[in-house]
Amino acid sequence: MDTYLFAFCIIACHKVFETTDSTRRWMISLRQRYLEMPDCYDPMDPNGNITVTFDIHDWTDDGYLEKVTIQNYYQYRHVDQPGWKVGWSWTNTEVIWSMSCAFATQQGNCTTFKFQTPHCCKKDPVIVDLMPEALPQNRSEDCCHGGLLSPWAIDPSNSFSSFEMKVGNLAGNFPAYKPQNLTLMAPGPGYTCGPVLDTDPTVTTDIGGRSQNQVLNTWKSTCTYSSFLANKKPVCCVSLSTFYNPNITPCPKCSCGCSEADQTTVLCRVKLTISNYNYQRNFSNWNMLVQHPGFSQPATIYSFNSTVLPTVGFGDEVALFWGIEYFNTILLQADGDQVGSLNTQILLNKDTDSFTLSNGWAFPRRIYFDGENCIMPPPDTFPALPNGISSLKPTYCKIILLIVFTFITLVT
Repeated sequence: MDTYLFAFCIIACHKVFETTDSTRRWMISLRQRYLEMPDCYDPMDPNGNITVTFDIHDWTDDGYLEKVTIQNYYQYRHVDQPGWKVGWSWTNTEVIWSMSCAFATQQGNCTTFKFQTPHCCKKDPVIVDLMPEALPQNRSEDCCHGGLLSPWAIDPSNSFSSFEMKVGNLAGNFPAYKPQNLTLMAPGPGYTCGPVLDTDPTVTTDIGGRSQNQVLNTWKSTCTYSSFLANKKPVCCVSLSTFYNPNITPCPKCSCGCSEADQTTVLCRVKLTISNYNYQRNFSNWNMLVQHPGFSQPATIYSFNSTVLPTVGFGDEVALFWGIEYFNTILLQADGDQVGSLNTQILLNKDTDSFTLSNGWAFPRRIYFDGENCIMPPPDTFPALPNGISSLKPTYCKIILLIVFTFITLVT
């Protein structure tokens, strides 16, 4: 049985790498191409967004009772600690009299209210989620996740959160005014929210689905993510090496975090190890996204959860990996000489009609870790096959991702 080695290294950005002039030019042109793309469009998840819904379900003497729902429709991007913050600007003289399941970070100036003090008097309130251990009187359905939202493809039941508030201080025969300038920090920058728009009122069911209830009014805003708004520099990159070429394609400088890659071939046993070299951060509820044609065939993953995501605009399949609850959902930070690590074995089926070691086919097209796109090396620096063996069909394959991940792939 022959042995083949492929290595993919994702290097943390606190390390600085030497780059050639050609690599610098390539990085500049790649960055420029990315900047010219629509900021918030992600071909890996073209329909992904976070939707904020305002449902008015009752009127009061000076305002209304409202339920706000934050729904994560991203397939792989989750909202991690310290959780989401949502804000807006009131259109009129609104105040928040009371809230459940969340709270305003600042009360503001409420000195004009003599007999009852509102929960928040700010013109531009910022709201955060309650923690899971919140008191029962402050809780309601679908609340109190500490601001965490799971990806839609991984755990849809925990991909949304809601809170309720009593809005008032509207005089006379008042209308309900839509809030403006919605902002979302989830948990940091990167999200851009559209205007709050009128939509069809939300309809819910009860009595076993036999009765439908419609709210009085519904507004929605859609928020989308851009890595270029969130990060001034790429957060990670990829280094490549192979069994058939002694040269290692170095990682173009600057990276932060981890990623995954993948390979293919008829029957491939892959050992994937994820190593965290960050001394300051654990990665909880991590996930990895890999674009590679090998995922067009069925795969068996032994120690991670996984799914294949639908794609638009390109033929290669995209696989999403994440941890198993109570087992490996947290990637621990490095400590001294020890790095935090997780591993799994993957069994892939090889499409003999398409598999090749030439022209960089064996390398991943894109690698994401925790929703961040890793910068790949320039294609002209990929390890090249020796002359005359471009048709080589391997029977054993070993794949490695560094900082990060190690793949050992067997091919029969």
